[in-house]
Amino acid sequence: MNEQLVLIDSSVWIPVLRKDGHPLIKGKVRKLLEADLVAITPIIQLELLGGAKTENEYKRLKDRLKVLHHVPITENEWEEAAYNAFRLRRKGKSIPYTDILIATVALVHDLVLLHADHHFELIASETPLKTESLINPIAQPSMKKMTKRDGKKS
Repeated sequence: MNEQLVLIDSSVWIPVLRKDGHPLIKGKVRKLLEADLVAITPIIQLELLGGAKTENEYKRLKDRLKVLHHVPITENEWEEAAYNAFRLRRKGKSIPYTDILIATVALVHDLVLLHADHHFELIASETPLKTESLINPIAQPSMKKMTKRDGKKS
């Protein structure tokens, strides 16, 4: 297949896994899953499984994640992440280390990073990281709720 694998960050998975998650985002992820283009790495799996509310939810999610393309985090990725953190901080960008590690995995393995976290766009501004941001679709529902509730947008 000529299409590129997509590493989906937990900032996208979390709304996808919710019953009331944004339909645009759910549709995007569904299409990627159907095309067998979804990758995951251990840190994202930790974030997702660590957020499970029950033992059954944990087991069900763990089984679902098994079918994805698993991208390891090796010593090379850790070293690259440390260097990326150093370079970003020297440029005045203070970014959580988990986000730097996830972005580094995407960089090293030439993956597109699908996210809803502004930190990844900051990283992409200083590196060749390929991203697709879903920040706006996720933010829109909360603005609509606020508009309906008090008649104005903040």
